[in-house]
Amino acid sequence: MINTLLFDLDGTLIDTNELIIASFTHTLKKHTGRDYSKEEILPFIGPPLIDSLTSVDPSQAEAMMETYRSHNISAHGTYVKAYPTVVETIKKLHELNFNLAIVTTKMTDTAKLGLEMTGLAPYFDVVIGLNEVEHAKPHPEPVLKALDALGQTPMHALMIGDNSHDIEAGQNAGTKTAGVGWAIKGRDFLADFKPDYMLEELKDLLTILEVE
Repeated sequence: MINTLLFDLDGTLIDTNELIIASFTHTLKKHTGRDYSKEEILPFIGPPLIDSLTSVDPSQAEAMMETYRSHNISAHGTYVKAYPTVVETIKKLHELNFNLAIVTTKMTDTAKLGLEMTGLAPYFDVVIGLNEVEHAKPHPEPVLKALDALGQTPMHALMIGDNSHDIEAGQNAGTKTAGVGWAIKGRDFLADFKPDYMLEELKDLLTILEVE
């Protein structure tokens, strides 16, 4: 029986895809002098920011990270919104006393900013960001750290996300997993990683958990 739900944030609960693409576009243009296409940027979405930027130019990775974060934070208000059915679903799960946590490759403070702006902050006492762990997803550490903070075990947990790293992290930690059909990389991409469930909208969780 599932009593604990662990969520990725960007691309899963909140739509930050255009914000992320805009931040990468701005950063890469500033530091490399060329315009990257959306198709070139898509592989950068999901892994830790430093890893993506190091793959572009190791000598500028730290400087690019500062540029990216500055742009990303300043533009949050323009781009960020919750996906359809997210706020009401999370609110209901909270009211039903499910254990809820965020497990993200963003820095914790930036993740909390997104939660505040979309009205989701009151429902998440546990937010595990990149700065809280030594190993990012797909390593199981972030998932296990969230479970430990909640006092729960993998046996009764479900990890939900929009990227391969989310599914693999849950599998590596021993949880059930769910992919989201609105993932920017596509439903078929996620299906290749064999999540236990595929959601078409977040409220599908209520059916899976048999609370609707």
